[in-house]
Amino acid sequence: PWLLGAGIMELFLQLTLAGLAIGSIYSCVALSVVMVYQASDHFNFAQGEMAMFSTYIAWTFLGMGAPIWLSFVLAVALSFLAGVVIERLLVKPVEDAPILNQIMVFIGLLVIFNNMAGWIWEFTIKPFPSLFPADFGFKSSLIGPHHMGVIGLTLLVLLLVFCFFRFTRVGLAMRAAAANPDSARLVGVSVGWMLALGWGLAAAIGAVGGILVAPIVYLEPNMMAGVLLYGFAGALLGGVTSPGGAVLGGLIIGVLENWVGGYVPGGSELKLTFALILIIAVLLFKPAGLFGRVVVKRV
Repeated sequence: PWLLGAGIMELFLQLTLAGLAIGSIYSCVALSVVMVYQASDHFNFAQGEMAMFSTYIAWTFLGMGAPIWLSFVLAVALSFLAGVVIERLLVKPVEDAPILNQIMVFIGLLVIFNNMAGWIWEFTIKPFPSLFPADFGFKSSLIGPHHMGVIGLTLLVLLLVFCFFRFTRVGLAMRAAAANPDSARLVGVSVGWMLALGWGLAAAIGAVGGILVAPIVYLEPNMMAGVLLYGFAGALLGGVTSPGGAVLGGLIIGVLENWVGGYVPGGSELKLTFALILIIAVLLFKPAGLFGRVVVKRV
């Protein structure tokens, strides 16, 4: 019996640690979704495609002979610039337009990035190398080196983002611009550029998620479709008004998804269904999310 119990516990730890690793990627996507939502009050449906396109850029740098970490840094930096440009050129002109116009811009971006990636790099599946070495100096039967590196790098990125928003003047100005644009303008904050920087930072964080998930799902234009769905689920579960809640929501989704895949018969085929059911349940019973605040608008 104790051998059976040890085997059950080992499986539980394997599923949980792998879930935390993939949940870390969902957290990056969920955080980028929430940042755009706080900047524009809308979901960017092209967030996953932007991350996918950034991953292809990193793959291109690799093909040119650049080291993988340099390719990673360059792709993230270019993603940041692209996010700023997209906000300035495409999002800002429609910020006062009807909501349907804004949604069509986001859907248009999704289709453009997806088709452009297929046109430039073709729709064939490509392997993408891991950022991390195959051996960290020790081996574990509970978690692989890539998953271990994903958790570590994601925690580092999230810590840097937290410190940026908490302790820097630009970060505080971005928070003020997103929370109360009118009051921020009164104290001299350039709200428009702060929102553009928010878009850039969201694109960069999304790129991190795309590059981390590519070795797991392989590189192809549709690779982020499911990941974005999980990211939306994490953002809604944690609360679209709470960046920290979105991060926790992504981790929870990753663990629950892995438990479903490991314990439910045929669960691997139910993962996306589980995410959709969770999204619907949150919208029905806890619209503000677990950690979000209820927004009351006076009319």
